[in-house]
Amino acid sequence: MADSRLAAGSGALETCGLERILEALKLLLSPGGSGSSSLQITKHEVLLATLKSNLSALEDKFLKDPHWKKLKLLRDEIANKAEWPQNSVDVTWSFTSQNLLLLLCLKETMIHLVADFNPGKPNPRTPEAAPALSPDTLSILQQKTVQSVLQFVVTLGVCPYLMPGVGVPLRYRTEFGAVVQDVVCLDAIPSATRRLYTSCRVLLNVAQHASLGSLIFCRHFGDIAAGLCQMGFCPTKRKPLKPEEEVLTEEERALSRKALRNILDQVYQPLAVRELLILQGRPPQSCTDVKTQVRCRAPAWLRRLCGQLLSERLLRPSGVQAVVRGILEGAGAGAAGGSDAEAAAADWKKCDLIAKILASCPQQSLSLEDYYKNICPQILDLFHFQDKLTARQFQRVATTTFITMSRERPQLAAEYLLQPVLAPLHRCLNTAEIPENDMVPGTILVTEEEVSRCIDDIYKVYVVGNEPLTVLMDSLLPVLGVLFSLYCFTNQSVSHIRSLCQEILLWILGKLERKKAIASLKGFAGLDRSAPSLHSLCQFRAATQGGIMITIKEAICLPKRNLTPHCSDEDEALYQKVSSEQCQIEHLGDLLSHCQECGLAGDFFIFCMKELTHVAMENEAELKTEPFSSKSLLELEQHQTLLVESQEQKLLVLQLMAVLCKRMSEQIFTNITQMVDFVAATLQRACANLAHQTESTMESQTLSMSMGLVAVMLGGAVQLKSSDFAVLKQLLPLLEKVSNTYPDPIIQELAVDLHITISTHGAFSSEAVSMAAQSTLNKKDPEGKLEEQQQRYTDVSHSHLKQQNHEKSNQTGLKSSAPLIPQEVSEPSATVNQKSGSITTEKLQEVLLSAYDPQIPTRAAALRTLSRWIEQREARALEVQEKLLKIFLENLEHDDTFVYLSAIQGPSNWIWH
Repeated sequence: MADSRLAAGSGALETCGLERILEALKLLLSPGGSGSSSLQITKHEVLLATLKSNLSALEDKFLKDPHWKKLKLLRDEIANKAEWPQNSVDVTWSFTSQNLLLLLCLKETMIHLVADFNPGKPNPRTPEAAPALSPDTLSILQQKTVQSVLQFVVTLGVCPYLMPGVGVPLRYRTEFGAVVQDVVCLDAIPSATRRLYTSCRVLLNVAQHASLGSLIFCRHFGDIAAGLCQMGFCPTKRKPLKPEEEVLTEEERALSRKALRNILDQVYQPLAVRELLILQGRPPQSCTDVKTQVRCRAPAWLRRLCGQLLSERLLRPSGVQAVVRGILEGAGAGAAGGSDAEAAAADWKKCDLIAKILASCPQQSLSLEDYYKNICPQILDLFHFQDKLTARQFQRVATTTFITMSRERPQLAAEYLLQPVLAPLHRCLNTAEIPENDMVPGTILVTEEEVSRCIDDIYKVYVVGNEPLTVLMDSLLPVLGVLFSLYCFTNQSVSHIRSLCQEILLWILGKLERKKAIASLKGFAGLDRSAPSLHSLCQFRAATQGGIMITIKEAICLPKRNLTPHCSDEDEALYQKVSSEQCQIEHLGDLLSHCQECGLAGDFFIFCMKELTHVAMENEAELKTEPFSSKSLLELEQHQTLLVESQEQKLLVLQLMAVLCKRMSEQIFTNITQMVDFVAATLQRACANLAHQTESTMESQTLSMSMGLVAVMLGGAVQLKSSDFAVLKQLLPLLEKVSNTYPDPIIQELAVDLHITISTHGAFSSEAVSMAAQSTLNKKDPEGKLEEQQQRYTDVSHSHLKQQNHEKSNQTGLKSSAPLIPQEVSEPSATVNQKSGSITTEKLQEVLLSAYDPQIPTRAAALRTLSRWIEQREARALEVQEKLLKIFLENLEHDDTFVYLSAIQGPSNWIWH
């Protein structure tokens, strides 16, 4: 596409200066005539007259002014070497030709000036002095002149000869463009195709100079590319051509195709993408105006060509970024991060468009998998831009693309998008295999940057994208344990990823099916040991830049279950384990406090209550070991290990219930179903305690409270529907069992009445139901909540829990962090069956000390034990009756209702017995 250059030794090139060439260009652009008339025909005549006048003025200068002789020689030499016609009946083409010749003169002159330039050596005494300026440098005013010339050349020599639908027609650009479109004579020689070929050829020749090329492609790349597309790819006519018709040869068409690909590879890629999108045009629209219809739609061959070229741009290195920038910068956003970037970032439709483009595999790609393998890393890179405005645009595009690919190609998205994002968390799972080289204590397994980037990407994809696709949910489930451990660690100090971890956990828990969400919470609490969690060799550490990294921790000597003597390392290890579990449960309670409105907290609370019922229903005989003679030492050790783990689980449930009762508000239950499940769990535990003969006053109060809640619902506090009564009927078997087995006649009567009211859908309601509802409504919520909490403590304080504390303290050599419950307190049923005088002085002293314990459950249990001894007329208790009376009276002044109700039983028994 390039013209032959002049010989380097030409004298004209050596003596001609840039100023003369630019002066000639100004002369051609001089305004002439008058543009005041509003008639279109007058504007056409003025334009033609001005072009003729300026051409004549330039020729007069060449012939009459001796200072212009050198430039004339240079122009004539270039014109003689040119292979295209410069003159025509159409004055617009003659004017364009002269501008093209002068541009070639400018280019050759600039090349020779640089070749002859020999800057002197810099003066070491003045190093701050600026280096000598290159002689081919154009001033700002000179650049404006060249830009004006280029504008005329493209307007007169390229745009009028483009086919309908190729590029944007002149008449729709400016008023001057509409005039030009009408004055160009397409029938004159040379033909329109030859004119277009010549203009594009010369402009590309001039663009070989770097500074001139930047001026050409910065503003006119789209028009030149449109011309090359038309000349190189437009289908030719199949019918025989007339002799006078002139078309491009196959060689010229091939040169046009090669030139198009060259300039597409050289220019700024977002610019290439934007211009190709403009050439491709909009989809068909319903337009009444025929001209508008043509302008809106490009020919089919051009649409296919632009699609192919865009796919090639996409498959290049950094092609995704080029496509994104090309669309966003060309859609009103200015340069990425410009003044309108906020509006562009908020336009999700553009993001959806880009996502569809990126998610569609082009025909040039070898396979769909190869395409994803090449594109997905570039999509992930869009998340990590530093500039805030650019990052906001790119992140929204990346998030939308991520979601689109996950929806359309879940398997490929899981492999090439989700796995790289979640890889840092998978690396430290308890199911992962850590390489031996990385198992050295202190080795950094996941760096601070990797942790921060991983959490940030997960937040953008899951929380910001907010699309609960199956592939997204399934991919995040295995790493939830590590994510929760990281969340717990961030709560120990200031961390910028704490809120991100919390938002991610709340999002996934809210989107999961309720069963899976409960299973995940079980894993967080440690109730499900099979759930994936942080590897035992991994630990979190604060990093130097304020982030968090994951390292290999020091090996710790763990207890050997009664087979090794106790040591300080074992004590420290156990203390860290207990402290870690306590912190995790506390942070789990904080997390669940945000899940009350969605009902997840209520469902998990009910699950924990059912776990308490299972603990209460266990048979103590199952926990006893067989005689040593029937087991080997290995079997005995395994049995002991399972026994301790089982009892640790029970203590964990108790601890979890205590935290939930403390953290949850009275709005934890959000619907009738949860209320019914809560009452059912309470009734089941009461029936289990009856089977074990461990009923107590506190049990009666809990039953009264739960059945009072049912009475409130039946009494009109809630507008019940037929579907609600279907849920309430789940309580009928439990109410019947309570009415038949519970010893308290008041509770029996209330259970019978509730059974009748639910069965009749509220048609019959006794006075007992109304009184129970009124009594429940009159109670203060904080007290009721506290009673419920303390009841959780005491109802499961059976002999096997006492045995657990005893065995665990013997095995570890540590005192339990929770107060050990005395035998009389933890075994009220055993105390009832004791004969008078069977208690020892040591037992009495232990219970008396527990009556002053600061722990509410321990104190209340001790008071109830003393009350039973008085009721049974125990001799040793009667010996210190004055002291016991003093203890009861002091506890009657206690602020806690639980302690008060336990203390009042003592004086009552005194009076009756």
